[in-house]
Amino acid sequence: MWQAFVDWLVYGLLGLSAKSHPAAALNFFIYDTVKIFFLLAVIIFAVAIIRSFFPPEKTKQILSQFPETVGNVLAALLGIVTPFCSCSAVPLFIGFIEAGVPLGVTFSFLVSSPMVNEVALIMLWGLFGWQVALMYITSGVIIAIIGGMVIGRLKLEKYVEDYVYQIQMGSTEIPSPTWPERLNYAKGYVLEILHKVWPYVLVGIALGGLMHGYAPADLLTHIAGRSNPFAVPIAVLIGVPLYSNAAGVIPIVKVLMDKGMAIGTALSFMMAVTALSLPEGIILRKVLKPRLLGIFFGIVAIGIMLTGYLFNWIL
Repeated sequence: MWQAFVDWLVYGLLGLSAKSHPAAALNFFIYDTVKIFFLLAVIIFAVAIIRSFFPPEKTKQILSQFPETVGNVLAALLGIVTPFCSCSAVPLFIGFIEAGVPLGVTFSFLVSSPMVNEVALIMLWGLFGWQVALMYITSGVIIAIIGGMVIGRLKLEKYVEDYVYQIQMGSTEIPSPTWPERLNYAKGYVLEILHKVWPYVLVGIALGGLMHGYAPADLLTHIAGRSNPFAVPIAVLIGVPLYSNAAGVIPIVKVLMDKGMAIGTALSFMMAVTALSLPEGIILRKVLKPRLLGIFFGIVAIGIMLTGYLFNWIL
């Protein structure tokens, strides 16, 4: 219904030709903008309600009670509902170590939390369907579990900055909000997220619209199309140094797929951008020595590439 209205608006009311590049770009921009903002508002509210049950203090308490392998799984799952931004990585890392959470378990959380982003999940669901969104969650959680287990088995505690183990943060009371407080929190969280991401959404959709209308399909297919065996590593290498909000990169991913990029390659690019950003690396350097930081980035990058190849093979 909404697509029919947008078609009428662009091609009927405005009188633009359906075969013209500007009309295709404008149609894409209007359709995706309203659709994405609606999905963000509705589903972020539900995510916020779930998130209100898992404040950082409770997450830390839960993870400190389980052995390492079980802890890796729980940490990866909790990372889905307790996302953090780069600025909160350091205090969370210190808090987990201080509470006795094993290093590998802590890394499972650090991988899952930014990689399985609720905004990315919502937009993937809206643009590509629940199957792609489910694959995104599953792959992110598996990478987080395996990556944390590998780091835990390597016994890399000596590559954490020495001062981290000397900090005594003390215990904090775990809040237990009432349902009205949870609902107010969810409402405020929706407004907070929309306030933060709306420029990224508009810029991302605008770029996606331009690519949808103007980008040459042959060039994109040649560089990172289904026939290029090196498409996944190329996509990850391009994505790692970039810094973008998930809301801004997903509309571009949609157009890349429309132009011929395989779904695994496109998801690898998106996951590299959201999970391995340079700002996150710079901030984590405050608590990790260079060798451990490099191992962390390397393991996650390899996991993302393997996931991309697997999705391309399956689909």
